[in-house]
Amino acid sequence: MVKKQDQFEVLRKINKGEKSTQRSLSNQLGFSLGKLNYCLKKLKEHGLIKVKRFSNSENKLNYMYVLTPSGMRERTRLTVNYMKQKMEEYDALKKELNKKN
Repeated sequence: MVKKQDQFEVLRKINKGEKSTQRSLSNQLGFSLGKLNYCLKKLKEHGLIKVKRFSNSENKLNYMYVLTPSGMRERTRLTVNYMKQKMEEYDALKKELNKKN
């Protein structure tokens, strides 16, 4: 199972629309190549991304990963949840600091 945080990071990176090799994406995300491959496979199986190969490219390893409409909705949902989590962490830290003062 793909962790929500990993899914969020991959969808976020794909949303930028750059064509990349899996190796360059894995380096940018700090994932192993196997982990990224697994994440991409699961996202594709769930209909969140499409994978396009550049047929006119000299390097046949270049792919473009595109968010589907479902992928865009999921990225938005994950972004909102991520922001809520960070705000809750901030509020908890602020309360903890106020108690110490």
